[in-house]
Amino acid sequence: MAASIKDALDLDAEVRVGSRGQFDVVADGDLVFSKQESQRFPEPAEIISALQARTASV
Repeated sequence: MAASIKDALDLDAEVRVGSRGQFDVVADGDLVFSKQESQRFPEPAEIISALQARTASV
């Protein structure tokens, strides 16, 4: 996932191991995706689109 973000957006991403299978994507302190809320793992393109939309609205 981090490599996909770097390739698409030239942003450095950090992967941190969570507990209980948790997978959250957070950008500048804002939750972009939560596996717990959606009950599924995201596709890399989905995260890239969410980050692009977030960047465009700033």
